[in-house]
This record gives sequence, C-alpha cells and structure tokens, in this order.
Amino acid sequence: MSARDRKSSSSARGGKKEDDAFDIWLKRGLHQLFDDVANEPIPEELLRLLEEDEDDQ
Repeated sequence: MSARDRKSSSSARGGKKEDDAFDIWLKRGLHQLFDDVANEPIPEELLRLLEEDEDDQ
C-alpha cells in the first residue's frame, strides 16, 4: 500500500492519530539513518568549488 493509499484510507476512517504515529515513526527512522551523514563536515574541495562559482557570477 502506498503512502497515498494509506493516507486516503485512514482519512476515510478518521485516522488522524494513525497519520501522526506514522509521521513520527518515519521522522525518527529518517533521523536515525541520515543524521550522521548530515552532520559530517563539508569537504574542502566542495567548499572551494562553491566559492569559485560565486566568484564567477
């Protein structure tokens, strides 16, 4: 069942609590998977490329 199907079927049942629980579960899962990556420092080479691009414009 896709998220759209789940959302429409839960809305028909008045499933606001289900939606909230799913959203909390999803947010926690995504944070567990990607927080470490998002908190990594930006590589110097990438910063240099971004600065060069700013200078060109």
